[in-house]
Amino acid sequence: MTGPSREWRVRREFTFLKVAAAAAFAVTAFAVSGDTRGMLLCAAAAVMLGGFALRDVLAPVRLAADQGGLTVVTGVARRVRVPWPHVAYIRVAPNARYGLRWDMLEIETAEGLHLFSSHELGTSCMDAADELFRLRPA
Repeated sequence: MTGPSREWRVRREFTFLKVAAAAAFAVTAFAVSGDTRGMLLCAAAAVMLGGFALRDVLAPVRLAADQGGLTVVTGVARRVRVPWPHVAYIRVAPNARYGLRWDMLEIETAEGLHLFSSHELGTSCMDAADELFRLRPA
């Protein structure tokens, strides 16, 4: 059965920002090579941001949905297919910490809980949840 489908992907701007920040930290690590602690911290930040950027390149589509179910990215780039009957609930959870507010899309399945931010989806979590409810068979 073919029907409407939808993909949510990481925005390219965030990937480029991560690459630029990783490069900036790498250059800074080289520039402060006389300070061992500073060099290690900058190098660690460069590696971490580079890893996040690499994940964005390897698995830009974080969530996909069609009439048959969902495809979610777990780990670095592993895709898992979840049929609709195995989806227990879909909800948007508001979070607030340190004066900041953000939403997370929560999808509970038989295998576990999948969390997505609006940065990973490229749209607001509420819009993604609305589309998921429209795609989900009754």
